[in-house]
Amino acid sequence: MIFPNSWKTPVLLVAALLAGCQSAYYGAMEKFGYEKRDILVDRVEDAREAQQDAKKQFESALAQFIAVTNFSGGELEQQYNKLKDEFEDSEARANAVHKRITEVERVAQDLFREWDKELAQYSSPELRRSSQKQLDTTRARYRELIGAMKRAEKKLDPVLAAFRDRVLFLKHNLNARAIASLKSERARIQADISALVADMNRSIAEADRFIKDMAPAKD
Repeated sequence: MIFPNSWKTPVLLVAALLAGCQSAYYGAMEKFGYEKRDILVDRVEDAREAQQDAKKQFESALAQFIAVTNFSGGELEQQYNKLKDEFEDSEARANAVHKRITEVERVAQDLFREWDKELAQYSSPELRRSSQKQLDTTRARYRELIGAMKRAEKKLDPVLAAFRDRVLFLKHNLNARAIASLKSERARIQADISALVADMNRSIAEADRFIKDMAPAKD
């Protein structure tokens, strides 16, 4: 089950009121008819959206960096301010990705811990084996998903660090020589961001598959 848009606002309000008490939050969600499995799907959707936003922002930052290195006249400070804004937006998007992936991991851990415990409650060996098989399959798919997310996430901070260095360098050297120096490093920045975007695309695709696999089976 995926959260209908009409339910998301009240559900998030409940989450805010119960912040700091995860078990109470889950209890409140169950009253709305949402189990941890449903919450996990919603968190994966949020992480996917955060990655999509970050990918677009890093591509925008790269375009601005290229524009700066091609700059041949006019107000250098204006170009610096544009690049600085792009960096700050990229940093914010990266932080959102970190936060969303952490939320995915937290809910997944709680879901699998609960599922493991509940297996012992079955009186039917056949049903227990079926549930165990489903748990193993879901856990395996989750490992593929979180692995892809982590690989993409791992590239965020190094790219940001390299971007920050160039922004600072331009801040301290607002002249044509600084622009020429940055231009010589353009290929490296392009390669780093291209690799990041490729990993994000793979992670987004894994999220799409996970969401599809977790959707209720249709009769």
